[in-house]
Amino acid sequence: MKETRPSEYKRAKKACENLRSRWRTDPQLAIVLGSGLSEVTGYLTNRHAVPYRTIPYFPRPTVPGHAGTLHWGLWRGTRVVILEGRAHLYEGYAPADVVLPVRALALAGVQFFVLTCAAGGVSRQASPGSLMIFSDHMNLQGTNPLVALHDPRWKERFVDLTQAYEPQLRRAACKAATELGLKTFEGIYAALLGPNYETPAEIRALKGLGADAVGMSTVPEVIALRELGASVLAIATITNRAAGLSKRPLSHADVLAAGRAASRDLARLLDAILPKVANLSLRLAEGTEQQPAT
Repeated sequence: MKETRPSEYKRAKKACENLRSRWRTDPQLAIVLGSGLSEVTGYLTNRHAVPYRTIPYFPRPTVPGHAGTLHWGLWRGTRVVILEGRAHLYEGYAPADVVLPVRALALAGVQFFVLTCAAGGVSRQASPGSLMIFSDHMNLQGTNPLVALHDPRWKERFVDLTQAYEPQLRRAACKAATELGLKTFEGIYAALLGPNYETPAEIRALKGLGADAVGMSTVPEVIALRELGASVLAIATITNRAAGLSKRPLSHADVLAAGRAASRDLARLLDAILPKVANLSLRLAEGTEQQPAT
């Protein structure tokens, strides 16, 4: 008899239970690292690390720059878990597989997520080396992790994305970036399927639609997390100008190199906003702050 695949909820729950058996206390904040940003893991103290392959149902990234390792520890006294690398739709994974790691962490009680990625710059302000704080996104990937027979354990089916990115965290990130003197701006991220880079014609179209940066990730995770009521901050490192906006040909090697160069600025920004996240988490626990809306 053909074996029945467990429901997406049961798969995420199994991964959640596995992780909870490893750490003593659930983390307060999760960080997902994009291409070339692995140096951020060095900011954790009392750090523990496990490969994704040892966690039930976790997808294994196949792209250079995505190690596929989960880390947890303390960062400025805040309990933090870091996903070093992610799976992408263009690797052949289903949307539910791509978002399983963040769903498992949300089921483990993590309320705040910082998602990072590498992106190509479209608008004039999106120059290589700058950081873009997501103000909104366009899902142009042709799919969505919520497309399935609805399981009420995932809460709402019709998820409001009016404020997909937590305003308080965005304000904190913008303020911290200004104080640190980092080249940062708020902008709209366009998510495409990939894995090929976009054509110059596509970039012109995206620019006309209002996109500031373009990439191949992050948005599925945001949708899944908002379904569960988690608060999200997303930051893109602008690693290159998009197709047709630079004389240089596009390559993943250059994206990784630029990501590594920008990782120190990203880590400094995260270091500065962690107290704000910890304070907001404490107010939620005490009931003095309204819970994130679903």
